[in-house]
Amino acid sequence: MPDTVLVTGGTGFIAQHCILQLLDAGYHVRASARSKSRESELMGALTPHLSAGTTLEGRFNVVAADLTSDDGWDDAVKGCTYVLHVASPIFLKVPKDENEMIVPARDGALRVLRAANRAGVKRVVLTSSIAAIAYGTPRDHAYTEKDWSNVASHEMDPYAKSKTVAEKAAWDFIGSSENTSSLELVTILPGLVLGPVLSSHFSSSGEAVKRMMNHEVPGMPDVWFPPIDVRDVAWSHLTAMTLPLANGQRYVCAASDSVPLLAIGKILDEHYASQGFKIPLRKLPKIAVRLVAVFDRDLKFVVPEVGKPFHVDATKIKTEMGLEPRDLKEMTISMADSMIKYGIVKKR
Repeated sequence: MPDTVLVTGGTGFIAQHCILQLLDAGYHVRASARSKSRESELMGALTPHLSAGTTLEGRFNVVAADLTSDDGWDDAVKGCTYVLHVASPIFLKVPKDENEMIVPARDGALRVLRAANRAGVKRVVLTSSIAAIAYGTPRDHAYTEKDWSNVASHEMDPYAKSKTVAEKAAWDFIGSSENTSSLELVTILPGLVLGPVLSSHFSSSGEAVKRMMNHEVPGMPDVWFPPIDVRDVAWSHLTAMTLPLANGQRYVCAASDSVPLLAIGKILDEHYASQGFKIPLRKLPKIAVRLVAVFDRDLKFVVPEVGKPFHVDATKIKTEMGLEPRDLKEMTISMADSMIKYGIVKKR
């Protein structure tokens, strides 16, 4: 009988790619969503992307479980060998109270771990973020798995804090007396996640590509991120799930060192200008970003990052797991093509 894997936040960008790869690998998959009613929507998104011979029938279902409530988690993990905890609260707008994002991320991770511990799950793979290692600290070295972001810094945005606090809480649980079943944990820390979207719903990681393609901004701030393709993120989760030496490890998940957003813009311009897309290639000066931030609080936390490239070292995931990541060009074009396909961006 194939092992069953729970994927939390099943309607999300990374989670959907995890589900597809798990099904291809022969697993039975259970996905959590805030409402059981999302099952038909999720099945509709997944079905066109199933490999030949792969079916959802009898191998996939959705259960209701919310990060903010204890209800449903015991049923969600029942009979599962592994859990991919991908779910995390995401807001399209920065919340006025950062705890609206931090508390559900932390408490949700602990709810999943406690339920997994009670159910005798072997290993949980938790989706963390580069934001958990590279923010609120001096940019004076290449960041690795040994680093942690400084949540006390006033420059830390709520999302970065939520990912840092949630991951630390998860590691604290694993090392505590609460972990009575010797539950194992691995954390994956992706950078800016690009790559193909599977439907008209997309994650916040694709917002920059959407805005550039739709020319919703006059230019891009000089901010930098280490890129990674969503298919490589999903592959890393599956590999971490069963690789013996991965137990107890963190993995920076990036294809390369950090690149500026304008590098993505130049790829888009090269490939889509002939189709009528006018990609904004102007580098917005910091003073312009600062002025706009007075009226748009979403940019408040972007200002400290302008003109501050940082370095990351993803050697560990490449040597220990054997990750051979796609390059920036492929992940950017595949995201843009899929956004055109699903009407997220419009041809001129």
